Amino acid sequence: MDNNNKKIWRKDITGLRAWAVVPVLVFHAFPNLLPGGFYGVDIFFVISGYLISGIIFRGLLSNTFSFKDFYAKRIKRILPNLILVFFVVFVLGWFFASKNEFWRIGGNISHSALFYQNLSLMKESDYFEVLSQNNPLLHIWSLSIEEQFYILFPVLCFLIWKVGKHSRRGLGVLLGLLLYPLLLYVA
Repeated sequence: MDNNNKKIWRKDITGLRAWAVVPVLVFHAFPNLLPGGFYGVDIFFVISGYLISGIIFRGLLSNTFSFKDFYAKRIKRILPNLILVFFVVFVLGWFFASKNEFWRIGGNISHSALFYQNLSLMKESDYFEVLSQNNPLLHIWSLSIEEQFYILFPVLCFLIWKVGKHSRRGLGVLLGLLLYPLLLYVA
């Protein structure tokens, strides 16, 4: 395996991702103890974006980036667990939910499976409302955002790389210009 294709594993960054989850778990278990614990999700997203960007950029620079390999790895990592969650929620809903609740669960499963649960929830209700707390797939919103990033970001990087004629500076500048409005929206 040559240096360009060498798999890079950073234990320090993996540790940071694990630590980013801790405040989220504390927040959900004891909201009054750590009211801003949900910021751990933001930290997790930034770290994941950094790691995914590294994978994409190293592949583009070494001319080894493959959409097929990139998406296959994401699918193998996420889909088996997600299908299990859907199955368990469906079965439990079948036995324990009312007819209306079961239909709502079915809608949440389909929105989650198509990775637009975050957009669907924005239209429905406030994340912190009691109605939202009864949604067994409420937390899939973050996975939906992550998957939307995984779907769109590599395509965007690849197009910028090709249009910029393999210019590192062009890739950085164009990504910065394209992401700047998003950063303004989030801030």
